[in-house]
Amino acid sequence: MTGIRLHAPAPGWSIDADVVVVGSGVAGLTAALRCTSAGLRTVVVTKARLDAGSTRWAQGGIAAALGDGDTPAQHLDDTLVAGAGLCDEPAVDVLVTEGPDAVRRLIATGAHFDKADDGTIALTREGGHHRRRIVHAGGDATGAEVSRALVEAIRDRGVRFIEHALVLDLLKDETGHTAGVTLHVMGEGQHDGVGAVHAPAVVLATGGMGQVFSATTNPSVSTGDGVALALRAGAEVSDLEFVQFHPTVLFLGADSEGQQPLVSEAVRGEGAHLVDADGVRFMLGQHELAELAPRDIVAKAITRRMLEQDAEHMYLDARHFGAEMWEQRFPTILAACRSHGMDPVTEPIPIAPAAHYASGGVRTDLHGRTTVPGLYACGEVACTGVHGANRLASNSLLEGLVFAERIAADITAHGPHREGRPAVADTSTVLSLLAPETRREVQRTMTAGAGVLRSAESLAGAAEALEVLRRGAEDERKAAEPGVDSWETTNLLCVARVLVAAARERAETRGCHWREDFPDRDDAAWRRHLVVRLTPDRRLAVHRTTGADFPPVTPDAVTVDAPWEPQS
Repeated sequence: MTGIRLHAPAPGWSIDADVVVVGSGVAGLTAALRCTSAGLRTVVVTKARLDAGSTRWAQGGIAAALGDGDTPAQHLDDTLVAGAGLCDEPAVDVLVTEGPDAVRRLIATGAHFDKADDGTIALTREGGHHRRRIVHAGGDATGAEVSRALVEAIRDRGVRFIEHALVLDLLKDETGHTAGVTLHVMGEGQHDGVGAVHAPAVVLATGGMGQVFSATTNPSVSTGDGVALALRAGAEVSDLEFVQFHPTVLFLGADSEGQQPLVSEAVRGEGAHLVDADGVRFMLGQHELAELAPRDIVAKAITRRMLEQDAEHMYLDARHFGAEMWEQRFPTILAACRSHGMDPVTEPIPIAPAAHYASGGVRTDLHGRTTVPGLYACGEVACTGVHGANRLASNSLLEGLVFAERIAADITAHGPHREGRPAVADTSTVLSLLAPETRREVQRTMTAGAGVLRSAESLAGAAEALEVLRRGAEDERKAAEPGVDSWETTNLLCVARVLVAAARERAETRGCHWREDFPDRDDAAWRRHLVVRLTPDRRLAVHRTTGADFPPVTPDAVTVDAPWEPQS
């Protein structure tokens, strides 16, 4: 077999399983629980601790049609509008139809959500939703509660897990079918160093790639590892140009880098106003929902106002909430603000957009299957088609629940068992590694050239800078030694290249992809998806689908109106 893999030592240990799940957020743990319940030997591999992924940081909640008068059809309509013409409607229908029962099963697993005075689940509203349909826990600590419940269930069921383990590459058998993963365990324990988990089914639930930008709401583990692994394995990715920048992230200074504190959309859902330095509510008249417009619209409006006024940030004003409401409804945000010397009870909160969520990812079908047999993906690492060009608020945790359950059902129905051992041939192309110190250069290049505002000039500059880094790594004198930092940095470069290639190709403004040189949405030319794969010689090949509907997820069934175009 031929393929592309990271430069890494050969595995020094191995274990066998029926299913290996990579990631321990809502998607990964839900998939693991369902597979275990079906009697499958399941191993969870996670980069830090079981509870350290993006899920625990989710403040808003889970969207589902659970309230009186609300219906899946209404939820579908709101999702399609937010997705700006690129949602795959059958996928959205699955999400909103199966979502309510998935939330109920999460409650049965042990998750406790906030209740209204009458004892029913309390529902709130967020941007893009025309009804109150967001369930939450601890006011603004929904993700922490979901993570707690699922981690506790994993431990109670005795699911085997490996913490502090960075996944490296996919293993395949002699037929090209998935046969497990290689991974590196950081630190001492039962396993140490590079090893392998042999399994005929692999579920990628590695989360996002927010760390490709200088400032993000994502934790430090979000370095695009799953997308990069899938590309090296030959899988297709789609819609990676659509990175959602959350409109209201606590502004800590122009030079602040890394994970930034999020100010949940739920704060606006409860009536907070966006204002400039003069106290003017600039969202009025911009959209019928004003501050509750979809995130791409709000982020663009904030950015425009900042440019008009030559300001580094805008403000979120919720002083009218009063101390009691802040303490009861948003205790996590209140504490975060105060820890940085700001008090939202008495002053407006300085905010600015920051990288938040990847609407695209590894392309899957309605059962989470990728274009590589035996490889599945769910959660933020996946592109199921439900988010289109812009994710609707609080649909992410729901997507993780719904499609993780579908993946487990598919693996169970078709049986994970296959004869044979992994066969990773010496003919595999070994990918040279970037030096860890270039990580900030990747991030700053992406922030400057492919952030909220993009243009042909900015994207060309980003592409050139990334290519210089790539070619530098291929120089034996500059290539880095194997290690966690160099593997992560190399993964970041991989996803950055794909994002920039897709953003250069899409000559329009749609959803959270904003081109200054093409400011209008162009349905005639661009109501279609961009699909990218990595060629054996490590170039990117990009093609456009014929329409907004996702093509079948099989290697030979993609209908295109533009040929694969390899790029350097």
